[in-house]
Amino acid sequence: MRRADRLFEIIQLMRRKPTIRARDLGEALEVSERTIYRDIRDLMASGVPIEGEAGVGYVLRPGYDLPPLMFAEQEIEALVLGARIVESWGDAELAEAAGNAIARIEAAIPERLRNYMEGTALLAPSSWHMEPVEFDLAELRRALRHQIKVHFGYRDVIGQASQRTVRPLSLAFFGPVWILAAWCELRDDFRTFRLDRITDFSVTGDRFRAERGKTLHDFLKRPDTWTRSSLSAASEPGH
Repeated sequence: MRRADRLFEIIQLMRRKPTIRARDLGEALEVSERTIYRDIRDLMASGVPIEGEAGVGYVLRPGYDLPPLMFAEQEIEALVLGARIVESWGDAELAEAAGNAIARIEAAIPERLRNYMEGTALLAPSSWHMEPVEFDLAELRRALRHQIKVHFGYRDVIGQASQRTVRPLSLAFFGPVWILAAWCELRDDFRTFRLDRITDFSVTGDRFRAERGKTLHDFLKRPDTWTRSSLSAASEPGH
């Protein structure tokens, strides 16, 4: 858990009980009492009205609330449009997360901005134009996040098949297709793969570490990165 999230949760937990000990907070948040003491000191220093002392317990003064999130109207539009695009074009897990994120923001912003957010007329098309992906995209995202190699069958534009084990580095959506950028062990080089041409996808469980010359940063330094020419290469024989 990020420290900012932990500080928020401390305030939320203190709201629910008249008095709470550092030990209870530490157990709830799975951190040491020392960490809680430090967090409480920082919250008090930032103006949060907490009373109490170590070994006795802490009280959040009644009536305190976190300041509301403030956004400009264009920022609201960017958030809503981005979330609607993810809901339309992402996998089910990511779409649900986008909806939850918007709901949380709506709950935290002032009513005037909430009304504007609900009425924003920026829409994203439905995903029926998207080339179908046969496997769970959420599994690939988890492998990407945790640096785990994946294995799959791949067919190029003329139907030539190959088996690949790759290090997933990035996902990009070029409507109507999703593209995976990866370090390919078969070609010993970077390759891009259209997800709609992947079959028999599996996560190997084999973790990898970033190595010089094989990272996303190295891939992005290439002059043709994410251009139409590099996407076209993903469908050529011998890819």
